[in-house]
This record gives sequence, C-alpha cells and structure tokens, in this order.
Amino acid sequence: MTESQSHLVGIVVVSHSRLLAEGVVQLASEMAGPDVRLLAVGGTADGRLGTDANVIAEALRTADDGAGVLVLVDLGSAVLATDMAIESLAGERKADVRISRGPLVEGAVVAAVQASIGQSLGEVLAAAEAAAELDKGVSR
Repeated sequence: MTESQSHLVGIVVVSHSRLLAEGVVQLASEMAGPDVRLLAVGGTADGRLGTDANVIAEALRTADDGAGVLVLVDLGSAVLATDMAIESLAGERKADVRISRGPLVEGAVVAAVQASIGQSLGEVLAAAEAAAELDKGVSR
C-alpha cells in the first residue's frame, strides 16, 4: 500500500437483519481483502429485526480510517437510523460519511473493491451506486 493509500474508505453495511448484514460483509471482504474496514450492523440488541442508531454511530467511528465512510442500507428506515447516527456524531467527521443509494449486495462488493485500491469516498460512492446498472447476464 502506498502512502496515498494509507487511509482507505471504510464501509458500514446496515440491515434490519444481523445475518444479512454479516453475510454481505463476508462476501465483500472476500473480494476486497483484509485492508478495508467493513462492518456489519443489523438487528436489535434483543435479536429482533430492526436498526439501532447508537450501534450504527459506533460502527461509523470504528470504520473511519481517515478517508471517510460509505454506508450501504437495505431499507428506507435504515436510512433514517443512519441519518440519526450521523447527526449524533456532532461534527466528529460527519461530513465524511455518505449513504449510498446503490444496491446492498452488489454495491457493497464493488465499493469494497474500489476502497481497497485507494479510491476516494466520492469514487467509492459512485461505484456503489453504479452497481445498480450491473448486467448480471440474465436472459429471458
């Protein structure tokens, strides 16, 4: 890793399901390698489906290596919880967190790979969102 790549974009996957978030992170980690900080956040403290803004905020802090953090979410209410988490950071690095509109799985994989090669937060975000247009080779 070069000096310019010493800080990589971190990625947080937020899902209502802990298992789903962990599975997406496992897949993305396999593709990107060990240098990218990828964290899974999902479910409630008592094991039910849901999201927790406090847990998301802690994941944002942990994922931040100095190059910003990209968040991928499964549903709209995960966006609301993530927005609350970002607000709770109270300026800690709030400007360096972006929420992707891209697909959860494909976006996380593409973002992780782009982060692993040292791309900026804006570039990683753009790649994650462009993943919505990936051709999966499905014929009808």
